[in-house]
Amino acid sequence: MKEKKKSIDKVSNKDIIKKVLNYIGRYKIFLFFSILSAAVSVILTLYIPILTGEAVDCIIGAGAVDFAGILDILKKMAVIIILTAVVQWLMNTCNNKIAYQVVRDVRDEAFKKLQILPLKYIDGHSHGDIVSRIIADVDQFSDGLLMGFTQLFTGVVTIVGTLVFMFSINVSTTIVVVILTPLSFFIAGFIAKRTFSMSKLQSETRGEQTALIDEMIGNEKVVKAFNHEDKVMEQFEEINGRLEKASVKAIFFSSLTNPCTRFVNSLVYAGVGILGAFLAIRGRISVGQLTSFLSYANQYTKPFNEISGVVTELQTALACAGRVFEFIEEEPQIPDADNAAALKEPKGQIKMEHVSFSYSPDKKLIQDFNLEVKPGQRVAIVGPTGCGKTTVINLLMRFYDINSGSIQIDGVDIRDMTRKSLRDSFGMVLQETWLHAGTIRENIVMGKPDATDDEVIAAAKAAHAHSFIKRLPMGYDTVITEDGGSLSQGQKQLLCITRVMLCLPPMLILDEATSSIDTRTEIKISQAFNTMMKGRTSFIVAHRLSTIREADIILVMKDGNIIEQGSHETLLKKENGFYAKLYQSQFELAESSASP
Repeated sequence: MKEKKKSIDKVSNKDIIKKVLNYIGRYKIFLFFSILSAAVSVILTLYIPILTGEAVDCIIGAGAVDFAGILDILKKMAVIIILTAVVQWLMNTCNNKIAYQVVRDVRDEAFKKLQILPLKYIDGHSHGDIVSRIIADVDQFSDGLLMGFTQLFTGVVTIVGTLVFMFSINVSTTIVVVILTPLSFFIAGFIAKRTFSMSKLQSETRGEQTALIDEMIGNEKVVKAFNHEDKVMEQFEEINGRLEKASVKAIFFSSLTNPCTRFVNSLVYAGVGILGAFLAIRGRISVGQLTSFLSYANQYTKPFNEISGVVTELQTALACAGRVFEFIEEEPQIPDADNAAALKEPKGQIKMEHVSFSYSPDKKLIQDFNLEVKPGQRVAIVGPTGCGKTTVINLLMRFYDINSGSIQIDGVDIRDMTRKSLRDSFGMVLQETWLHAGTIRENIVMGKPDATDDEVIAAAKAAHAHSFIKRLPMGYDTVITEDGGSLSQGQKQLLCITRVMLCLPPMLILDEATSSIDTRTEIKISQAFNTMMKGRTSFIVAHRLSTIREADIILVMKDGNIIEQGSHETLLKKENGFYAKLYQSQFELAESSASP
């Protein structure tokens, strides 16, 4: 079983590297100059020990120093050092360009994928983990990629170039160096495997931690209201403890690399020094050549330290990249059909035939659902929690695709029309308000960006939001933070209603649209809704049955099926009817709460 798991990790690691290389391949010009600069930089750097050896050989003995020769050598060194600095600057610039543009592309693709993922994925995964993949994991990948370009190319070229220069000086000593080299590869490879698994666990645990923090920030009031702080702290400490263990193990394995490879490097340096000394005594090489050789031996082993460090960093980067690519490669929502047409001037005739749908295969929800709505009719959907009211709305808007059956608007299946035109045809006000960071005006004109100030004000007045907006410090130009900031829940809902009032699409969906509004304002909003719904097909989901008396059709749902259907008066007349009992219970509850 372990062997199988290892082979799977290897394959996935190779796949990740291929994907990274595909992204890098988009910037071939920068890659070319980066490799060229690395090669030139290494050649110039490796030429310095040759000059150093020549300078040593210019010191023949006491009183026999060739100062003119040394001066010429020093001039050459100065020119080479300046050229090396320029070339290295060019290489680092190219590497930065490649790394940050690749990261930009990856993050762009991840965010684009977020826009086309089915709601099933969003609802089924922790939001904090998704945020962690797009932000933290991409940043970690960026750091590893940048280090890889900065040190990996130069390290490899340095090793190859050093070997060439060493072979040109003395073959036997170079062979000793080459024989001892595999030890570094073995140690680095041994550590890298363990670093990758620990880094992957670290990233996953960090995503879990981000998810918990995100959840707590979004629901802090609920946590405090139910005195849940201690339980949350226990959860956080448990995850934080696992993150600590994973991080310590990852850092421990990665920190082993440098001392282990340095030990091998010291063995190489000692071997070169001893063998070179014997050769110098026998006159096989000069003292200057021995000096050059020792310098090369040091430079040859140094890249192994850097590369082994880069390998462990790259393992962390690849683990993070794997999580990001896994997200990018998630199955998107079913795309619009090739022949999908835009829904133009819809009349609002809606027909649902034999519709079946469930969020999970093992738990049935809506089975053989049938409904026909004529243009301009108001349809109210009521029923106990979990009966499928909001699910019907999700299917109408095609947030979820049905498992079987068909949903038609004006005789056309919604799967044969573009999602954009379908959703443009509906105005939607949900119980859960959503506002983005920006001005009040920017939040209102989301569905109609070209709206004039007069249109915005008229819509706000119709939604009874104008009065509180004018009391804000900057009126319609007041900047609010994410999700409305300090605005009350009722004020945020009024802004969402204003947004729909401004667009006035041909079909409306009101899902508990007045749940957070006081009774007096609700009466005014209901009047505005009545005006807005005239001639428009409307779906109203409500728990308070008093708000749906004027509906043309009331659908009473239970366990995903319509159990009763008719007008308010018709349903009340049914003996032992579910709606009648539900309405009566609400009426009695209202009476008992009103009585002293």
